[in-house]
Amino acid sequence: MKSICYGFREGSICKGNGYKPPNLHKWGPGVRDVYALHYIVSGKGYLKTCHTAFPVETGESFIIFPHREVYYYPDPQDPWEYFWIEFNNGAETSRLLSMIDFAPGSPVVKACPQDLRPLFHMVKTAGMEPFERERSDAGLHLLLSYYMEHYPSDKAFLKKDYVLSAREFIESNFWKPSLSVLDVVEFVKIERSYLFRLFKEATGTSISGYLTAFRIQRACELLKTSQLSVKSLAYSVGYQDPMYFSKVFKKVTSSTPSDYKKAFNTGSTE
Repeated sequence: MKSICYGFREGSICKGNGYKPPNLHKWGPGVRDVYALHYIVSGKGYLKTCHTAFPVETGESFIIFPHREVYYYPDPQDPWEYFWIEFNNGAETSRLLSMIDFAPGSPVVKACPQDLRPLFHMVKTAGMEPFERERSDAGLHLLLSYYMEHYPSDKAFLKKDYVLSAREFIESNFWKPSLSVLDVVEFVKIERSYLFRLFKEATGTSISGYLTAFRIQRACELLKTSQLSVKSLAYSVGYQDPMYFSKVFKKVTSSTPSDYKKAFNTGSTE
């Protein structure tokens, strides 16, 4: 049997994880080449970095940034107990952390209203198999999503991109004939006129215009790659009336579906 080689990315995001019971464990001063997130289950301790000492206590979290000198140690009277996880210094990590209120000068976040221990339990150090790496990174993504929720950065608020949410909703539901502008507004959950203004500024068109353009774009793709009838094509992109679909298609592309197919179809698939 011929073996199949599955491609890898640059490597797992998650590099290690563990648990420290209440004791006098300390580390540093020194630097690391990875991020290391710590969640304090009980007790107290201190993190020294950027010429500042940050007290940390039960429910709080702190993060070590790569290539920055740190020294962390427990309170001798009430030593901390914590979970930790390390992850690499890559583009995906930077994207995730950009939406969490961590920074080299403010590496501690206050006690979380939610017990995060079960989420740390879900993150496992990656093994050799592709599925193990994917599960490991999936657990880390899930964990960091809760940090995004409870400790959003200013950038995360900006990233609460209403236009992107509206576009993604349209692009996931364009095939539904019943999809309306009101559905988009209700999904995004902001005031209608405000969304309309944001959407027009970002895309140069209205929500309804974007929906129509996306449907026709998808129809063009199907015309190039399939042998669907105009009726099936219309249903596939959210139009119940093939004649109305053809009218809209010609208005947008200056061609009928049949003429477009003759000019651009490159083959057919079953």
